[in-house]
Amino acid sequence: MTHALITGANRGIGLELCRQLKARGVDVTAVCRTPSPELASLGVRVEAGVDVSDADAVAALAKRVAGNEIDLLINNAGILRGDSLAAVNADGVAEQFEVNALAPLRVSAALLPLMKAGAKLIIITSRMGSMADNGSGGYYGYRMSKAAVNAAGVSLARDLKGRGIAVALIHPGMVATEMTGRNGIPPQDAARGILERIDGLTIETTGKFLHAGTGEELPW
Repeated sequence: MTHALITGANRGIGLELCRQLKARGVDVTAVCRTPSPELASLGVRVEAGVDVSDADAVAALAKRVAGNEIDLLINNAGILRGDSLAAVNADGVAEQFEVNALAPLRVSAALLPLMKAGAKLIIITSRMGSMADNGSGGYYGYRMSKAAVNAAGVSLARDLKGRGIAVALIHPGMVATEMTGRNGIPPQDAARGILERIDGLTIETTGKFLHAGTGEELPW
């Protein structure tokens, strides 16, 4: 692996993935809307001003990185908006679909011409998108958007298998980031687990829904 592109790279899991991949000697392109001081200090290529929910911004990103083969694409950008049955906000649900479900598909399609056989395409998802694992309810928009991106990821795995590009849907665990109110495991640990799953991904295991920390295959 020589070149990785990561969305949502300015903080949290995305920032740690950039840090750990760079430490491995990988050339990293970090994609974000606004770079953080921490990201700027890593010394990786930063492509800022990219809102992954904006089709024009993603098309512009594809032009900016054209000519750079991508060995690893990590669709990490995501948002969470809390809701309940008594307070479902349709705009919030739609926003989560745009960022969590449509954006990974949009980014993957735009950058696919830069990926060849042996490349890996990753979607950072959540077990909250699992219908079989839903024991608590609530979070309608987030759960629905993650279930949708899981469906997209399986289709990507089927469509790209013949081209030798492996796909994985990875649940990072409950991670202590701004999204979760700093509750959960450190982002460093989550990133380490994600990279372990990526290291083990092959074309024979494409399309699986995996827990980053344990490697367990999660139910849909």
